[in-house]
Amino acid sequence: MRDRPINPWLKTGLELGPPLLFFLAYMRFQDTSLTVGGTQYDGFILVTAAFVPLLLASIAILWKLTGQISRIQVFTAVMVIVFGGLTVWLNDERFFKMKTTLVYGFFAVTLGIGLLRGQSWLKFLMGELLPMRHEGWMILTRRITGAFALMAVANEAVWRTQSTEFWVTFETFGLPAFLFVVFMSQAKLIERYAISSGTSEEDASKRP
Repeated sequence: MRDRPINPWLKTGLELGPPLLFFLAYMRFQDTSLTVGGTQYDGFILVTAAFVPLLLASIAILWKLTGQISRIQVFTAVMVIVFGGLTVWLNDERFFKMKTTLVYGFFAVTLGIGLLRGQSWLKFLMGELLPMRHEGWMILTRRITGAFALMAVANEAVWRTQSTEFWVTFETFGLPAFLFVVFMSQAKLIERYAISSGTSEEDASKRP
């Protein structure tokens, strides 16, 4: 199915809306509990149970409107279903917190495997958005791999040592903000290795 244009504000809302709503719902219902079938569920479990279908609905709407769905979205959806489901089923919030570590850890390991093979698998995902020479993609991939690894370690440290309220805030705002800063700080690298329109990568590689 071909890619279809979509209002950028709507796209941003569908992508960022679910985690933001998760944060707001947790802040509102963190002290709430509900007993179902003799089992008591606290606010975090209840909000997680609502977040899973909300995220899947937002991804489905994006797919319907744009005609495409990214591999990252598919992977994220699977992880949320598995670990969100375990969180609710076992009534244990640790599974949902571990999910973030595993997602960023998976990205770091996957990109790292590509680097060991002399390839930038980040280019495979973002090549059309950032036309760059191979050297530039390798440098960028190494930096992003390091960032993902750091985020996985940071998430693991935070959820194990801090309160759930702190972790929810950190996971919703802290980690995405850090990744945004990392990408923005690569502007000079991208400019240096950029391939201008109408120039092949082979020709661009001959530039100093």
